[in-house]
Amino acid sequence: MRIDVLGVGFDNVTMAEAVAEGQRLLNTEGVHYVATPNPEIVEVCREDPEARAAVNGANLVLPDGIGVIKGAAILGTPLKEKTPGIEFAGRLMEKMAVEGKSLYLLGAKPGVAEEAGARLAAKYPGLRIAGTHDGYFKEDAPVVEAIRLSGADCVFVCLGAPKQELWMAKNGKSTEARLLCGLGGSLDVFAGRVERAPEFWSRHGLEWFYRLCREPRRIGRMMKLPLFLIHVKQERGRRK
Repeated sequence: MRIDVLGVGFDNVTMAEAVAEGQRLLNTEGVHYVATPNPEIVEVCREDPEARAAVNGANLVLPDGIGVIKGAAILGTPLKEKTPGIEFAGRLMEKMAVEGKSLYLLGAKPGVAEEAGARLAAKYPGLRIAGTHDGYFKEDAPVVEAIRLSGADCVFVCLGAPKQELWMAKNGKSTEARLLCGLGGSLDVFAGRVERAPEFWSRHGLEWFYRLCREPRRIGRMMKLPLFLIHVKQERGRRK
């Protein structure tokens, strides 16, 4: 059963449970996809029915960030823990490396996916990089075909939300990959171009503030967090 937070249904799982489910999906016939919404994306989904349908249509919906956890708690339907997409991806790659699975990297600026692929292959011996493509493309079909021909087991789709969720919902089956994961700006981190917040900041739910300090231009996007909390409290009032 999913926990509803302002119209987005989150799977109530620990990180270990999320990774186990991701691994199960990787070894299950058919095509599946994972969404990792944060409060900003929940706000987008409130206003955009197509985006909401794409997120809720995922086989696994993980709360990326402390804001969603706090929102669920305020609504009286707590989630077990935050499961950041980039951490989920890292643990999933550990499992994939053991099984010799292949990964396709899609997104970011030209050259970033290739850098990320080289670093990930070195970090996770046994993980096969099936191919890469930047996020600056106009036609889906050639990219979908490239992924299909690569024979990738898994695709990290890093196009930013909700574009990546809409892309996976539309094109997932045609890629013939077992699992697609929407992971926002993760490729920049995997490539070493962007640093994640130190553990202290992340552990105390302040990763968003660390990123804001490093990238003040994000202030417009960060303003979605207080708006999200306002809407959560309004929803709590309606549920009483």
